[in-house]
Amino acid sequence: MPRVKQRTEALHERGLASAMAVLAEAGVAGLTTRTVAERARASLPAIYEVFGDKAGIVREIFFEGFRLLGAELAALPPAADPLEALRRLAEAFRRFLLAHPMLAEVMFSRPFADFDPTKDEARAGAKVRRIFVQHVRNAVDAGQLDGDPTDIALIFFTLVEGLAAAENAHRLGGSKQSSDRRFRLGVNTLLDGFAT
Repeated sequence: MPRVKQRTEALHERGLASAMAVLAEAGVAGLTTRTVAERARASLPAIYEVFGDKAGIVREIFFEGFRLLGAELAALPPAADPLEALRRLAEAFRRFLLAHPMLAEVMFSRPFADFDPTKDEARAGAKVRRIFVQHVRNAVDAGQLDGDPTDIALIFFTLVEGLAAAENAHRLGGSKQSSDRRFRLGVNTLLDGFAT
């Protein structure tokens, strides 16, 4: 009797969940096709069949990271004040990056030599970019910020991502209080700089 192929949606989901768990627990160095297969209780050939190779696994992690981040940011409750909404957006983005440091590394630092995102992969963050641009546009339309919403949103996003990366690397301060203070100082200074 021929062996039943394991290439199923269930194996894809199990493999992706396993890859995310391995990344979170063992970091970039611990993420191999073999560790993902072992964690998913699947054969190595089955994982290769579903994901292609290690770069395929990393690609799926990359997409899943942006899907999770987009969903989290989209679920933020609205705020009457657009600047307060931007501060809440910054804090939510920061929380996500601090809660998932290895995932953030895959999404923003490209630590795998065999995974170089193409234009298609770059589109993975489109929802996140739209959320940032819309929040900034609301502040511009309300007369609270002055400038091109896309430019401001990109600078704002980059600042928050950079501050969170520094915090993950323990370069933003030796205590939560000092990290919080410096993070808010950075966000408020940027917003003040674009104020009308």
